Amino acid sequence: MAVLGIESSAHTFGVGIVEEGRVVANAKAMYKIGSKGMIPREVAETHIANAPNVIQEALKEAGMKFSDIDGIGYTKGPGIGYCLHVGMLSAKTLAKKLNVPITQVNHGIGHMEIAKSRAKLKDPLALYVSGGNSQILKKYGESYRVLGETFDIGIGNMLDSLARSLKLYPAWGSTVEKTAEGGKYVEMPYTVKGMDFSFTGMLTHASKMKDRKSDKDICFSVQETAYAMLTEATERALLLTNSKELCVCGGVAQSHRLKRMLQGMADEHGITFGYAEDTFNADNGAMIALMAEQMLKHGIKTKLQDCTIEQRYRIDEVKLWKE
Repeated sequence: MAVLGIESSAHTFGVGIVEEGRVVANAKAMYKIGSKGMIPREVAETHIANAPNVIQEALKEAGMKFSDIDGIGYTKGPGIGYCLHVGMLSAKTLAKKLNVPITQVNHGIGHMEIAKSRAKLKDPLALYVSGGNSQILKKYGESYRVLGETFDIGIGNMLDSLARSLKLYPAWGSTVEKTAEGGKYVEMPYTVKGMDFSFTGMLTHASKMKDRKSDKDICFSVQETAYAMLTEATERALLLTNSKELCVCGGVAQSHRLKRMLQGMADEHGITFGYAEDTFNADNGAMIALMAEQMLKHGIKTKLQDCTIEQRYRIDEVKLWKE
């Protein structure tokens, strides 16, 4: 079975192809954020312009033709409405043209499942950290349960906002991490309640310090504090659930510092820790194709007329299958 997946929830239009659990293509084109952030209409227009070429690139990479595709998956949400619509319409068009089944994938579950697959983990607790989401998750039965999450904004959103406030270019979390190298620690608000956390207080505090402290010190302090918060909450969840495996996934899982902190914590408790390669932690079509293939094999498909998007599509609303 060969399944084509489309990801378009934010700045990336990605097309992946998976055949029997193996990623055979993972093409993408990205909107250039620069220093101004994402302007939804502009991002969607970029996706529309890039879609045909990215689809063809994925087919070429896989060495396939349209007729080789047995199913289609796309990101239903969460994400930016305009962007999600482009992916949905592209997927529906292909499914109708090829007369193959289509299924709707939750963006976050796509991140988790590809991390689990690439790291060869069986039943991990997952720390999901991206632009719009920061959650601690565990699958029970047919659904993922949210054990902890942000009270306000996702860690990625916070880091990107900090980069814009400090006028760093490009305004990415990775730029914050690079700027943080060699910085000195300045005390920041630390907000963890059980397995939940909050980032806006720290962002506000850090932004007010930009005329008194160096960018290097601010970035270092925010990064260390935020990642320590995530590590503490994750450690608590691991011990409460008695989990023996841990994965980190999502765009912020590309952070070397976050992975080192989680690895150190996991080693202390004898926990197996894993993650996907960076190309699969960044938004990508392969994660949607991988999840869509599993869903279609379990009979989870959607009629074309029922295909929708949902900007606030929560992970714990999704019904999957029992292992």
